[in-house]
Amino acid sequence: MSAARVIHSYRWRILVLLFFATTINYIDRQVIGLLKPYIAEDLGWSESDYGYIVAAFQAAYAIGLLLTGRMLDRIGTRLGYTIAIFVWSVAGMAHAAARSAFSFGLARFLLGLGESANFPAAVKSVAEWFPKKERALATGLFNSGSNIGAITAPIIVAAITLAYGWQWAFIITGALGFIWILFWLISYRLPENHPKLSREEFEHIHSDQEDVPVKPMKWKDLFTYRETIAICLTRFVTDWVWWFYLFWTPDFLNNRFGVDIKLMVLPLIIIYSISGAGGIAGGWLSSFFIKRGKSIDYARKTTIFICAFMVLPVVFASMIPSIWVVTGIIALAAAGHAAFASNIFTVVSDIFPRKAVATVVGMSGFAGAIGGTLAASFVGLLLQFTGSYLLVFLIAGSMYFLAWGFLKLMIPVIQPKNMDSNRM
Repeated sequence: MSAARVIHSYRWRILVLLFFATTINYIDRQVIGLLKPYIAEDLGWSESDYGYIVAAFQAAYAIGLLLTGRMLDRIGTRLGYTIAIFVWSVAGMAHAAARSAFSFGLARFLLGLGESANFPAAVKSVAEWFPKKERALATGLFNSGSNIGAITAPIIVAAITLAYGWQWAFIITGALGFIWILFWLISYRLPENHPKLSREEFEHIHSDQEDVPVKPMKWKDLFTYRETIAICLTRFVTDWVWWFYLFWTPDFLNNRFGVDIKLMVLPLIIIYSISGAGGIAGGWLSSFFIKRGKSIDYARKTTIFICAFMVLPVVFASMIPSIWVVTGIIALAAAGHAAFASNIFTVVSDIFPRKAVATVVGMSGFAGAIGGTLAASFVGLLLQFTGSYLLVFLIAGSMYFLAWGFLKLMIPVIQPKNMDSNRM
């Protein structure tokens, strides 16, 4: 084995685990969106019922993000990630026993609590195992698991549902997390505690990291920095757009073009394949700018601005008569969001010390989930009373320029933060 391969070995193995955790995360959360037409017919849901069920997930996700980021910074990613995936796997399987909108809402609430830890844990793990110059790419790679999950979910769910019924789709997909836990507990340690990590790789991981405070920072202290507020605002106005794609795209395609669960598989594969490539490309582009001598500030903000242009054409999605053109437009928008997310997550680790990363990701995720909760109820009611997706797509397509504006105005320069100065 070459020296280069030895140096890169263990941190990329950790990244594979983060990728699969994110894949399972998105398989579990997407099942209900795929099965919505079937469950609604079976149990008599209205559009507003479904909106409230989605809102229950979003509310729990928001609460969980506020708590799990703090938990992860205190007890560590190894134990924290294990607890989170155990909770969301049990909750995913519990959907099979639900028989009313209320019981589905309860199962979704528990699922949201567990799943809320995924991104704070993954981003914190990247901060622990990767130098800053590689974090955007690493984040884009593990975040592409969300798209692989969204791609494989229609295939898995359709096959299980057609063969055994919708209840078994929840049971089988929910059980995947228990398999992941075994590999995680066997494999994960901090670099300084890893028994097989070479000295060369350890030094590479810490090659561009500054000394940071040992104690985790408090929420009230972090909220005194405008950088925290800016990141929270960007996620408040954009996270709900991704949830909209995830939970309503199958229903939109069904209503607009009459496609059933079997015919829906190919459009969804296209959308999330392109989205996954977009997330990786966004991380690569940001890292490319840095390797070419550009500052971290230039690299992140320029990439995010490009992402905003990628999303813009989705405003026309409800007006176009071709399912394949619509699929392409939504795919491009989803790719723009994935690239945007890769860089927003990385901005947190660019600015804040490692002991605060999961907390800030959790706080900003809380803001994003609150936006998602409000949007879920709004979208459900809007569709019930107007029957049109026009306004929803129009708003969704414009949010990323607003997010870029928040970053530009409130974070003049993206750089490591002196936590004792420049508070608001």
